[in-house]
Amino acid sequence: MNSNKEHRSGYVAIVGQPNVGKSTLLNQLVGQKISITSRRPQTTRQRIIGIVTQPGAQFVFVDTPGFQTRHGNALNRMMNRSVSRSVVDVDAVVWVIEALHLNAGDQAVLPLLQDGAPLIIAVNKIDEVGNKNELLPFMQKLDELAHPRAIVPVSAKTGIGTEDLLNAIRELLPERARLYGEDEITTASERTLAAELIREKLFRLLGEELPYSAMVEIEKFEIVDGLRRIHAGILVDKAGHKGIVIGKGGEKLKQIASQARTDMERLFGGKVFLEVWVKVKSGWADDAATLRRLGID
Repeated sequence: MNSNKEHRSGYVAIVGQPNVGKSTLLNQLVGQKISITSRRPQTTRQRIIGIVTQPGAQFVFVDTPGFQTRHGNALNRMMNRSVSRSVVDVDAVVWVIEALHLNAGDQAVLPLLQDGAPLIIAVNKIDEVGNKNELLPFMQKLDELAHPRAIVPVSAKTGIGTEDLLNAIRELLPERARLYGEDEITTASERTLAAELIREKLFRLLGEELPYSAMVEIEKFEIVDGLRRIHAGILVDKAGHKGIVIGKGGEKLKQIASQARTDMERLFGGKVFLEVWVKVKSGWADDAATLRRLGID
């Protein structure tokens, strides 16, 4: 490991309310999809670590679930605890806010950030702003509200401003050696990543047809002669949801599995045999033991 002389490294929490683009931003910074995304809120349920290594600096990003203000089941309470833990003992916090959209959900996050690590605000989705002149007064409002160390306009989708964001974060990191290997991009296991990629397809391919209560459990994961053999169960809350996931003639489930397998092979760099089925487990989102087994704590 290199000397820590003039080298900075540290942990950076990415926080914000659901659907502001936290996971898209993490993937853009890392340069590879390690955190799942969709247009539906509350996609991220676990803390995902993304590692960015540059000459002279290493950034260890913690992508957190969107902070929940409207749902009170065990799943959402655990997700909120995950956010609260993630802003403790980090070296910096990036608060992601959608450009020109500051609402009560955003402001509910602010109390978590006021007494913690140095704060940077990333104003996301600037590519969707027609009149860029509106950004300056919006950023001034954020400055008066939160008093951050920096406010950086970005587009997580296109990558605009992400280098400026890294430069701003770098100034807040302590001088020390790398925390992880130079080639590492995440601490998440392939097993976890496989489950997340399947769950992403549920969100993307089923849209509003499938309620929020669906989860993926990897029941078998083995590598034999370079081939990853993965067996996964999709947990749904009600018997009626099972048919939605399977689809007519099993076509929807085949589509979910095919797209997930393609993403896995791209991420893992090898062939994948993927078998997926659907199971009914009523009340899983309120079952703390099930949530812990699924890695949501």
